Amino acid sequence: MMGRMSDSSQLSSRPVSSAPVFPAPATSPQAQQQGDGGHPWSRYVALGDSFTEGIGDPEPASPGGHRGWADRVAEELSAGHPDFAYANLAIRGRLLQQIIDEQVDPCLDLKPDLITISAGGNDLIRPGGDPDALANTLDAAVGRLASEGATVVLFNGPDTVSTVLSPLRGKVAIYNENLRTVAARHDAVIADMWSLRQLAGSQYWDQDRLHFSPLGHHTIATMVLDALNVQHTLEPLSPKPLPEKTWRTARTEDFLWAREHLFPWVLRRLRHQSSGDGIQPKRPVPGPVFLPGQEL
Repeated sequence: MMGRMSDSSQLSSRPVSSAPVFPAPATSPQAQQQGDGGHPWSRYVALGDSFTEGIGDPEPASPGGHRGWADRVAEELSAGHPDFAYANLAIRGRLLQQIIDEQVDPCLDLKPDLITISAGGNDLIRPGGDPDALANTLDAAVGRLASEGATVVLFNGPDTVSTVLSPLRGKVAIYNENLRTVAARHDAVIADMWSLRQLAGSQYWDQDRLHFSPLGHHTIATMVLDALNVQHTLEPLSPKPLPEKTWRTARTEDFLWAREHLFPWVLRRLRHQSSGDGIQPKRPVPGPVFLPGQEL
């Protein structure tokens, strides 16, 4: 989970620990992806939290009521591949260790040849979140995911300079650099959200300022397909410029956001509750992918 803000705010953080020590990078060659419109994958499993579940991109026709970047990627990968199957095990609110404990083994049981994993964002926003320790934990999980020959796509975090999490920008940057080491060790593909500079625009974020909007999910899906070197039909979308806001309008929106989104989030933390409590994966079993509104 990452977030956007309309003006500066302060969150507490502590200095990060010294850099983690990883074993030497693997020497196997990078997986060769296809750029001719075809691709080698037939079974895709997505792991993660609310970001991968698709929160912020509501779609009543989609399983779980959300579409998201992973569904959009699967839709493109399934075109022209009638045997393509897709599962999504992500659950909102999950921390890194929960994702590993709850999703890695079920993922491997599904025998995928393409895996995406985005994890650690919910840990980084909590006091004491250590980007070095998190990367060490994720390293072992990515090693397991890659051990059976699947292509693994590993997400880094977006630049939080224009978000409610801007005080954590340094932690995110350190985590991202660690993830490049993890990816190199396990021959994984980096889905580079930090380089998506357009995500600084408010139109790319949901009203809760913590999740991406449909436009944001579309933009991220395009980046993932490009990272996989797969031809696709997604076109870049540019939102219309927003009108200038008065100071009073901006502060009113900030107040409403705090009341409707920030305070409930803080209250859940104090009560040791999660937005994912009682939620099940929206696509626990690999199956065919249909566009919203497409007849079965």
